[in-house]
Amino acid sequence: MNSRELLKKVFDALDDKKANDIRIINIEDISSIGDYLVIADGSSHSQLQALCDNVEEKMHEAGAKLKSREGNSNGGWILLDYYDIIVHIFSESDREFYDLEHIWRDGTPIKIGDL
Repeated sequence: MNSRELLKKVFDALDDKKANDIRIINIEDISSIGDYLVIADGSSHSQLQALCDNVEEKMHEAGAKLKSREGNSNGGWILLDYYDIIVHIFSESDREFYDLEHIWRDGTPIKIGDL
């Protein structure tokens, strides 16, 4: 699967578990850490864990390799690094505090319909 197909898998996995405000940002022209950031949040620790578990399950089924996983649902931020795709799952308050959309504003927003 190519990166765009995997992005769709990530989006669908987050959407299936009712993630809030899923954003995809193309950063391939401005960063060497990856090609895409996916940012979403949930309203409880259990929802954060469910979002994470569902992304991991769907990406594993698609054959994507997890490079690293950082954080946990109790900490309010989980990062899943799939090499070209980096997924950030936040609590609502941590997402607002870290404001990755602002930090990566030079990236190109991707609409799910464009995938």
